[in-house]
Amino acid sequence: MLLLAALCRGAEESLPDQRVGALPPSAALPGDTPEKVALGRLLFFDPILSATREVACATCHHPQHGWADGRATSLGVHGIGMGPKRRLADGASFLPMHRNAPTVLNAAFNGLAFGQTHVPKKAPMFWDNRVEGLEAQVFGPIRAREEMRGEGVVEAEAVSQMVQRLRAIPEYARLFGGEITAEKVAQAIAAYERTLITTDTPFDRFMRGDQKAMTAMQQRGMEAFQRAGCALCHNGPMFSDFKLHAIGVTDATTSRREFRTPTLRELRHTAPYMHNGSVRTLEDVMLFYDRLMDHAAETLDGGDDASLPPLDPLLRRLNLLPEDHEAILVFLQALSSDDYDRRVPDRVPSGLPVPGHSD
Repeated sequence: MLLLAALCRGAEESLPDQRVGALPPSAALPGDTPEKVALGRLLFFDPILSATREVACATCHHPQHGWADGRATSLGVHGIGMGPKRRLADGASFLPMHRNAPTVLNAAFNGLAFGQTHVPKKAPMFWDNRVEGLEAQVFGPIRAREEMRGEGVVEAEAVSQMVQRLRAIPEYARLFGGEITAEKVAQAIAAYERTLITTDTPFDRFMRGDQKAMTAMQQRGMEAFQRAGCALCHNGPMFSDFKLHAIGVTDATTSRREFRTPTLRELRHTAPYMHNGSVRTLEDVMLFYDRLMDHAAETLDGGDDASLPPLDPLLRRLNLLPEDHEAILVFLQALSSDDYDRRVPDRVPSGLPVPGHSD
């Protein structure tokens, strides 16, 4: 079942496809065997992937925090603790990273849009779309100094040395069933991540025909969401067009102004928001867009305020009314589910501490 969003200023062929709809029931690929998924799960939680042996994928993407970390920006190597309480170790000189950790939940559906064939290997990853596919994404944090590499290994050798560390562990040699390669590591982790999906939210059930799955208020909020023009960018089954847009939030380190439209799924579990984690609550997100509409009017409709950064022209069509805030916020709750995999391994083959494991 598909829903066509109402356009703010009439139907125009140049506007994006604003339909939204349910997710497919599975993201698995033909080669995702139970054995490969189980191996990927161990790798995801094993700090042996980091050169410092301190940081696992799960350090910044943990089920306790909606498969993110609950921080504004993540803290990788030389950090102590988990989630919002994670801090820099005494005497360490590394600083938190400059971007918010996106949730892994439903990342397997990145790039999914109406009217197009979903190609998992071409799925955009990271806030700047610099990598395509879950498999390729795996290597980004391993190579990044602040995330998992630290200062003891050069970037060009980070992945090969990770493979060597895995080869030295007999249990991994057995589980891989042969030679361990970087490609096989990435394939296993990606296979596991494709199981971390939430396809049975109230919204998904509603779109599949269960008219009682969403409350009357949530249905009104969905109408307001579309009427306001939110679906100009937040469209498709993932509520994201996966394109880069400038909305006035810049990156202090790179001067980047355009960032990928984030999914609106699982927002209940993945605060704070924006690429830099600068907005703490969904109520504050609504207020941010209220102010943004004023800025867009000044810069896009003939204004000359040079102090404001360039903004995406689509913002001219945003028509978010204060009286719609409450209903839209209630609707957004229908895009989240509490029923997702929260399991953490008791142990990993390296014998290193499992992030977030309670003894």
